[in-house]
Amino acid sequence: MVIKKEPTLNRSIGFTAALSTVMGTVIGAGVFFKAAPVAEVTGATGLSLLAWLIGGLITICAGLTVAELAAAIPETGGMMRYIERAYGSVAAFLLGWAETVVYFPASIAALAIIFATQCLNLFGWSAQWQIPIAIIVATSLTLLNFLGGRVGGAFQAFTMVFKLIPLAVIIIWGLLHTQAGAPQVSLFSVTPHGQSNNVLAALGNGVLATLFAYDGWIHVGNIAGELRQPERDLPKAILLGLSGTMVVYLLINAVFLLVLPLGQIAGNGNAAADVAQVLFGPFGGKIVTVGILVSVYGAINGYTMTGMRIPYAMALDQRLPFSRQLKKLSRTGVPFICGLIQLVIAIGMIFVGGFNTLTDMLIFVIWIFYVLTFVAVIILRHREPTMPRPYRTILYPIVPLIAILGGIYIVINTLMTQTVLALIGLGITLAGLPIYYYLERKYH
Repeated sequence: MVIKKEPTLNRSIGFTAALSTVMGTVIGAGVFFKAAPVAEVTGATGLSLLAWLIGGLITICAGLTVAELAAAIPETGGMMRYIERAYGSVAAFLLGWAETVVYFPASIAALAIIFATQCLNLFGWSAQWQIPIAIIVATSLTLLNFLGGRVGGAFQAFTMVFKLIPLAVIIIWGLLHTQAGAPQVSLFSVTPHGQSNNVLAALGNGVLATLFAYDGWIHVGNIAGELRQPERDLPKAILLGLSGTMVVYLLINAVFLLVLPLGQIAGNGNAAADVAQVLFGPFGGKIVTVGILVSVYGAINGYTMTGMRIPYAMALDQRLPFSRQLKKLSRTGVPFICGLIQLVIAIGMIFVGGFNTLTDMLIFVIWIFYVLTFVAVIILRHREPTMPRPYRTILYPIVPLIAILGGIYIVINTLMTQTVLALIGLGITLAGLPIYYYLERKYH
């Protein structure tokens, strides 16, 4: 009898490609538009930059921790598979449910709102066009992805270039051409003058705001099974990639603070465009804003493309209502019904909430599962000590503990300072439990 060998991933990715994947996954639209809420909640230049630094350090520890699971369990579904291995099917279902009804639709809605806001600013249109433009943007990218994964992937690669150009231009020009009378950035100014007079509360809210810009790091482990030398290249790519991203974020925010006073950045959704206009004049500012728009459009495409695959993967295991319909693929191999449902939820969120409200809610929900994933590294070390681990988290258990403590602080701080928002996100997530148990009885 001939035993059929299971197909395995082709280990063809080297360090350079891995490093590019890390930075390309994480750097998105948040870097341009989270400066405003970070400045607003911290109320001090030094505290603002400190929030970006702490957010980056937590993200690095998180990436280095989850990389162990990604290398040991390089399976389709990523974090859902890690959660399932450590905690069982209920927790894995709740993660998939949360990603389906909150995380990906809220990401798409938040970025579509930002895209629309920048369009209004660029062309001087009335605010009444914000929601229609946001809906058109989200719909157009869903339709684009219906043409096939290859089309969506090619478009993502194209927009990757435009993601980096405006960042590089603003940083280099801003640092080299600081104008006379520009605001002075004080790294030691940590007394908040914004929404809170409590330094720790202000810093916690600031770190929470930065995490949308750093989000995406969880996906870097998906390449673990395709690395030629995962034990060497994966931790190095994550450490250098996320460190490089943190440096870029610190530099771009330092330029923002050098060009505009903190008060003009705080709560200003057009802060990036305003900085570009100061640096390059009206016409140059518009050119940079166009680059930012392309970057945001590409970020929405990334969430659209990957988001519709989550309910599809769950439907394959009969883990969602109407799984039979959700499993259907178009002629181009796209789970189009999942894409339509994702679009409908995103459009509903466009009507309901603004950019910062949506991103804070989705970050709170997803970080609950991130913390569970960090803890899963420790659980599986004890439960399955013989599991093959091509990469082991460096400085274990210090690095996982930093990630765990940082994540717990983020979750608790959100519960205390944005209780209603946190409870809404938690309620939507737990609403999936009756569905899970109904389907469990029906199919399993």
